[in-house]
Amino acid sequence: MARVGRKRMHCNNKELHHKYKTKRRMKDLDQIQEDLKPENKARLLNQELEEDLPGLGQFYCVECSKYFVDEQARRVHLRSREHKRRLRDLKDPAYTQKEAEAAAGLTTDSRRSGAEPPMSVGPMSLLSIKQQNEQKAAFVSANKKTKMEIE
Repeated sequence: MARVGRKRMHCNNKELHHKYKTKRRMKDLDQIQEDLKPENKARLLNQELEEDLPGLGQFYCVECSKYFVDEQARRVHLRSREHKRRLRDLKDPAYTQKEAEAAAGLTTDSRRSGAEPPMSVGPMSLLSIKQQNEQKAAFVSANKKTKMEIE
């Protein structure tokens, strides 16, 4: 009698993949930075007893937005690579909507003749700073020429 191959039930089941992916979903960095504000942090660390949460909601890591069963598990987590990586990521400030629009080239200022060119937001390389300074100098010299022509 031939050996029967195993069934591969879950390899192409997209509903299962989605279920586990959303189950493991954590807060984004900008949401956690909002939780790190003093008033929100105090509220999260001093929660009432909640039966549905691990450890009745008393052992919480604000930086990782995780609940733990007891203090020992929380202390082990605080020394883990995952927690240290999250701390390193949280040192950088979160991007705002205004910065995102500026990076995409969307501006809210009106392009009048006296307005300066918009500054780019975020970290820049030396080459981009040099190009920006050249553009600014060209813009200023063009405005001076137009003013001289008007007079």
